[in-house]
Amino acid sequence: MLRVRWLKITFIPILVALSMVLAVACGSSATATPVPAPTAAPLATAVPAGATAVPAGDAATSAVPTAKVGRFPDTPFPLLKALEANPKRGGVFRRGFGIEIAHFDFQQGSVVNLFVASPTIDNLIRQHPLSQDRELVPDLATSWDISEDGKLYTFYLREGVKFHDGALMTSEDVKATLDRMIFPPAGVISPRASWWEAAAIQELKAVDPLTVQFVLSEPRDTSLLLGALASGWSGILRKQTLVDNNFDLKRVKDFPATGPFKFLDYSDHEFFRVERNEDYWNPELPYLDEIHSIHLNYWTPEMAAGVLTDLVDYGFALEPSGFARVQEKSDRFETALVPLHVQFAVWFNTRKPPLDDARVRRAIHLVIDRYAIRETNSSVHPSQFGAGYLHALFGGFSLPIEELQQMPAYRQPKEQDIEIARALLVEAGFPNGEGMRELSFRVRQVAHHVLHGSSVEQQVRTALNIKLKIVPTDVGVWFEDVQKGDFDLTTGASEFASVDPSSYWRGLYGTDGAQNYGFWSNAEFDSALDAMDRETDPVKRIKIMRDAEKILEREVPQLTLAYENVTHAWAKYVKGHTIAADIGLWDNLRWDTVWLDK
Repeated sequence: MLRVRWLKITFIPILVALSMVLAVACGSSATATPVPAPTAAPLATAVPAGATAVPAGDAATSAVPTAKVGRFPDTPFPLLKALEANPKRGGVFRRGFGIEIAHFDFQQGSVVNLFVASPTIDNLIRQHPLSQDRELVPDLATSWDISEDGKLYTFYLREGVKFHDGALMTSEDVKATLDRMIFPPAGVISPRASWWEAAAIQELKAVDPLTVQFVLSEPRDTSLLLGALASGWSGILRKQTLVDNNFDLKRVKDFPATGPFKFLDYSDHEFFRVERNEDYWNPELPYLDEIHSIHLNYWTPEMAAGVLTDLVDYGFALEPSGFARVQEKSDRFETALVPLHVQFAVWFNTRKPPLDDARVRRAIHLVIDRYAIRETNSSVHPSQFGAGYLHALFGGFSLPIEELQQMPAYRQPKEQDIEIARALLVEAGFPNGEGMRELSFRVRQVAHHVLHGSSVEQQVRTALNIKLKIVPTDVGVWFEDVQKGDFDLTTGASEFASVDPSSYWRGLYGTDGAQNYGFWSNAEFDSALDAMDRETDPVKRIKIMRDAEKILEREVPQLTLAYENVTHAWAKYVKGHTIAADIGLWDNLRWDTVWLDK
């Protein structure tokens, strides 16, 4: 066993190494350089969560994000606190919050649920909230061991940690919480279950009150499990609360957790308030007395207005023109635009004709002008080009943007793709869309999803004479509605917890994948996923991936439209806060190190 006290995350050396391996594989003798990111607004250096450090001297031989488990100094990791000297205590932190809350179970929901819950929860491990490298550090676990064969992870819990209702936290709470995510019981939705499947979790064991073990069916890259555990969605809940509510907390807004804040009150369409947990296990935190999440719609002028008028101290998801106005007030505000680990997509219900026919799906795929969608959306929402089936944050795993822009469906102009698409419809028995029924298009009611939906509807109707009927859907109940299969197409978003493509693809495209909202199943692709999981040679693994991408392009289980960029703005008196351009933005919403210099 090797005891791990903390684990650093660094992605850039891994990306360079991967590029070097690919250059050698292609016979190039030139100096390797990282794969460029898609063209977008200027971005900070991206440091994706879940990627792990390669010790000095190993970079040339390790080309994929692989944790090097080593023996760290036998010194406990220091408790977190603000980096600034003498941080002030007290005060109310007001943040803009943009979507109505349909329910309160963050593990069964989307970011709308996680946003308000995050200050109240802790994880086993977390990303360091004040580090640009987002190193993984202890949280409820003080340390962990990984067996030599890579099939057993043992986590050692803090003593004396209490839930908000005073109950002591034990390994049984950890097991019950994560069992619900990994092996969801009947009636429970686990949108991120495939993260854990990719990590090959076979069983969780509560060994004793302060020890929990993860048993893997086979060794996997450590970033898969550790990245999932550090995700904001993996906060630990009380077992008794889950049991009392049949493992469904959708109607429980005041559930006890162990976090730095606890529930205070809530008013629908107005605010969600939490207050300082006076019995928090880290005596240094939090600094604030209360956090008020104030309802201001994302990607609308409301959010920027809330910042400019001092209604809120922190605004999230400001529409571009409002963001520009805030930037002009650089004497009062700090701003940032960062890439987010979220893809915007349209899913096809592959169980229902005519979308059970890959020719129809590919025809729609070919005519979608992603550049036009990005331009149309730019007045409301800044995004990155829809870079195929892997986000640019995956670095060398992703296709180079220059290569992608030459491929059918992603190239311009569109005339050739439209011609091919119309021929596919003729083959499928729907010349010029004739004989095809009107298709229901379930669109999430968030500003950018609405724009995506209207753009797709217009392009498909114009190019293929296929009629889509838009069905507005509340974002909070979208998961339940889509799971029922009551749609032909639907807009949505998905996120990932690791830079390993196995985790991402298994959730989106694997048979029974938790985010495979279109129910697509392909045995050839599933076999490729299994081969990717087990292959350790980086060049061979990339080859498997490229072949798997060909299956996705041929079968088109979904339309990837764009990848998200997010705008932030906050008053200069907000301290103890760091924005890192990484894939873990949703994982750092606890605000426990924040303090107000006023």
